[in-house]
Amino acid sequence: MSKAYPSNLTRVQYEFLSEMIPEPKPGGRKREVDIWEVLNGIFYVLVEGVRWRSLPGDFPAWQTVYTYFRNWRKDGTWLEIHDTLRQWTRIEQERHSSPSEAIIDSQSVKTAAMVHKAVGYDAGKKIKGRKRFMTVDTLGLVLRVLVTAASVGEREGGKKVLKRVKQSSNQVSRLTTIWVDGGFNGDPFMQWVMDFCRWIVQVVLRPEQTKGFVLLKKRWVVERTFGWLMGCRRLVRDYELLPETSETFIYLAMIRIMVRRLA
Repeated sequence: MSKAYPSNLTRVQYEFLSEMIPEPKPGGRKREVDIWEVLNGIFYVLVEGVRWRSLPGDFPAWQTVYTYFRNWRKDGTWLEIHDTLRQWTRIEQERHSSPSEAIIDSQSVKTAAMVHKAVGYDAGKKIKGRKRFMTVDTLGLVLRVLVTAASVGEREGGKKVLKRVKQSSNQVSRLTTIWVDGGFNGDPFMQWVMDFCRWIVQVVLRPEQTKGFVLLKKRWVVERTFGWLMGCRRLVRDYELLPETSETFIYLAMIRIMVRRLA
């Protein structure tokens, strides 16, 4: 058992999550590693922002921890766990498991020096790095996320992430309305959402001649979700060589939040 790191799952949280952990593949050697320790190692990397090779020695070998992380990313295990927890969290909050409204926004973050794939320059925010397109429900729970180069426009990225939401139709069967900011405003984008997704786009604009912070209807929810992610040091800057890995860490951050609430 590792030390009591702040990022560790409690026993109750692990038992709650363990029901969704895949069983070992038939054949071969028996699973010897403690999955609780593997999960704690993954969450340690997420929260503390260290390299895989820098995992403390009281966790399983970093190669083992990373292999579980990578394999479950590639076979969709993390996304399946995330979607299940989101439905349970909504039900626990006395909401329907499928949301009727969603909010979309983007966040540009700098990339580490060794990252070269899917990197661009966001001229509006003057950031060289990547852009996270996020869709959340009215509770701030993530539906789908897309990580691209920061140079990708709002409407182009918005279409791509909404395609992912549409593909998970069993998760969003009641979805009818998408709330966006002015960056997504425009007839081509709104018409595409109506034709392809059969959803209505509602634009929330910042009042003119206002200064400082303004609480905007619906849009503040996704901004709060971005704030939740900043509690994980691995997400403050994009260190991942692959955008898909960045997306997985975002889903993991939400898994950690939801399992702590539910357990």
